[in-house]
Amino acid sequence: MNTLDQLKQFTVVVADTGDFNAMRAYTPRDATTNPSLILKAVQQDAYKPLFLETVAAHAKKSVEAVIDQVLVRFGLEILKIVPGRVSTEVDARLSFDTQATITKARELIRLYENAGIDRKRILIKIASTWEGIQAASALEKEGIHCNLTLLFSPVQAAACAEGGITLISPFVGRILDWYKKRDGKEFNAEDDPGVQSVRYIYSYFKNYGYKTEVMGASFRNVGQILALAGCDLLTISPELLNQLQSMNEPVDRKLLPVKVTQDTLIKLRTDEAAFRYSLNDDAMAMEKLAEGIRLFAADSRKLDALVASA
Repeated sequence: MNTLDQLKQFTVVVADTGDFNAMRAYTPRDATTNPSLILKAVQQDAYKPLFLETVAAHAKKSVEAVIDQVLVRFGLEILKIVPGRVSTEVDARLSFDTQATITKARELIRLYENAGIDRKRILIKIASTWEGIQAASALEKEGIHCNLTLLFSPVQAAACAEGGITLISPFVGRILDWYKKRDGKEFNAEDDPGVQSVRYIYSYFKNYGYKTEVMGASFRNVGQILALAGCDLLTISPELLNQLQSMNEPVDRKLLPVKVTQDTLIKLRTDEAAFRYSLNDDAMAMEKLAEGIRLFAADSRKLDALVASA
């Protein structure tokens, strides 16, 4: 078997793209999107007709409502390819507004259900701010399943688990980026701080019996992916999926769902005060969360402009 097929023996492989044609060759179970990936896709010749058709069909609606339709339209196309779930992201500009996030998530689910899709096949992506986690926890009680993104720290992960969130997406590559910039050096897979973060979170969840799924995300190279073989899920770009499919390197399972006896797995406080202090105390997590929200918000504004000018 090639390396990708070996990896699938231990881990659910998820395609991280808005380019649904590109994912067909890799047979992922699930797929994830975000504003940046959708923006990239709608500017490609292959998807412009789909984008323009969707905008035209809802021309009398507000830009915000049309964006929702575009996001869901891409999600519907993806669901024709993957047998599992698609993640659709709430506008990052709502990251600090719990009620607005809940309202937007309900609207996205309504659109999917109107198109005949069971809500069990949808994950609503929400930034892992305190407000976002509270929104997701409330949504989960309504049967709306969530994927908490832009996650960089153990306290974010722990708060999601305590909130009964379906899935989290720790950002491996962006964590590595921060440490490479700070330390001015390269890291191998075993020393990679992004890899180490996901391994810690995975062990923490298994140790305390949390049901929240861990999905490593934001990979920079195949070494990071293989170092997390055994993680519940890994969401991978088509470029890295192609590399894995072209390789025949043996895959060893690195993560096992077993309890461990480590002092480092002391249970974390996840009340609001402890959450905010712990996040603030982690310079990397605080900076990357803020940066990620800004970048996704910027791409959302670009998508707004495309819709307005279509």
